[in-house]
Amino acid sequence: MIKVGIIGVGTVGTSVANILKENADVISARAGRDIVVKSGVVRNLSKDRGLDIILTDNVDDVLNDDEIDIVVELMGGVDEPFVVVKRALESGKAVVTANKALLAYHRYELQELAGNIPFEFEASVAGGIPIITALRDGLSANHIESIMGIMNGTCNYMMTEMTNNGVSYDAILKEAQDLGYAEADPTFDVGGYDAAHKLLILASIAYGLDAKPEDILIEGIENVSSEDIAFAKEFGYAIKLLAIAKKDNNEVELRVHAALIKKEAMIAKIDGVMNGVSVVGDKVGETLYYGAGAGGDATASAVVANIIDIARSGKSTPMLGFNRPMEGNTLTLKSSDDIESKYYLRINVTDKAGVLAQLSKIFESYNISIETMLQRSSENGSANLLISTHKAVEKDIQSMLKELEKLDFINFRPVMIRIV
Repeated sequence: MIKVGIIGVGTVGTSVANILKENADVISARAGRDIVVKSGVVRNLSKDRGLDIILTDNVDDVLNDDEIDIVVELMGGVDEPFVVVKRALESGKAVVTANKALLAYHRYELQELAGNIPFEFEASVAGGIPIITALRDGLSANHIESIMGIMNGTCNYMMTEMTNNGVSYDAILKEAQDLGYAEADPTFDVGGYDAAHKLLILASIAYGLDAKPEDILIEGIENVSSEDIAFAKEFGYAIKLLAIAKKDNNEVELRVHAALIKKEAMIAKIDGVMNGVSVVGDKVGETLYYGAGAGGDATASAVVANIIDIARSGKSTPMLGFNRPMEGNTLTLKSSDDIESKYYLRINVTDKAGVLAQLSKIFESYNISIETMLQRSSENGSANLLISTHKAVEKDIQSMLKELEKLDFINFRPVMIRIV
């Protein structure tokens, strides 16, 4: 029998305990052993969770229990969970975690600490979608050319409602909060940080890159407006918050931002709270993984799958899927300044003669070529210029935007969205 201790018996932790009990017959058949939850750690012992397991508010009751074989860490956060997981590994206990923030900062340290002790983390990226297993095992014969993912259900729900039903950003954010999709402080989701943590985990498996969130380009959806969505529709695009990893020779670009993507692309069709990840391998081509990216049962399903894997063999493959440096240890992180893309710009200007001529000269001075431009009347004698460019370099776009902000006929800070 395998005994499990859950540290953090919240929504997901409760679902883990319930799945292990309710599906015990099929889980036992697949694992070859019975698996039971012996105890769990909570912050508030007075709250009734409807579970028939021992609950405690002292993490030592799990970490120092010699009968517990697997510690499931579902605390959230970075520093405190790192100490807890480190202690679990040092005591020889296998670990399963869903903590993307922990892994975004400490995955390589944890791999070193784990050694041959099983350490699994399927639920840390895209909830119930088995993308870690697919990338680490199913696609292990491939050089990974790119990863492109919708990895935050809150943002995808908001963008879907803004696109399909014309809801404003502020209104749909409030609705998402009312529905429990977004937190009272939604910055982690709408600012792109949640998706960035997940991207860094996948990039480690695919490319062996030890990057931190501070090292990569991260933007959110806060500036997307109805004008941007109208432009996207007119030119056959959808707007999504995308997490992107792409290999270019010996460099890998990692970025998270709102993006215009052609409607016919498979990933553009993923709507609502669902997640989807496209992975392109040099031998297999494009593969797409779709499903629930959050929620108690979906995330717990991935946690329990990891527990079953450990119970089956008790052995550990390398945590990130490689025993030697990936790609001959030659891959480096591309500077965000050097990323090349097409760009969409929304520029609100005073509607007067000579404005377009001045803008054209500025675009030309930064070697940025305009592909399409629409002018839409705005309020108080102003106009919105909706512009798409040919491929340009990120540092040139950013420098041009800074110059544009200083011009007296520019009424608001220009909005830029990259085109994928």
